[in-house]
Amino acid sequence: MKKTLLLNSVLSELIASLGHGDMIVIGDAGLPIPPETRRIDLALCRGIPPFLETVRVIVSEMQVEKALIATETGQRSPHIRDGLGQLLPNTPFEEVSHEQLKALCRQARAVVRTGEYTPYANVILVAGVVF
Repeated sequence: MKKTLLLNSVLSELIASLGHGDMIVIGDAGLPIPPETRRIDLALCRGIPPFLETVRVIVSEMQVEKALIATETGQRSPHIRDGLGQLLPNTPFEEVSHEQLKALCRQARAVVRTGEYTPYANVILVAGVVF
């Protein structure tokens, strides 16, 4: 059994396979996921698992170079933006429109769907390197 925080085998495999610049998306329950993009669906019911908790566990094992969020996140759900800042305090954030964020999902290695029902609770994590 793993000793680290992340126990989900599919997420562990995804993170272990990332290269520099690869992107993964962590999204709310309503984020549209392109059919050709790998979907890792963690949603059980409304609010489970929560978005910020899912991000917390993923970043415990992933080297993040930068994070992309929708401009609308800070405007409509500032607590989500603030929570991401706390989880990734030394990570640069780039803001894009929500439409651009949805378009970037096509380039992601995977989209992780949470049970979050908060508007614009989505982030794209860009993989960095540990050296």
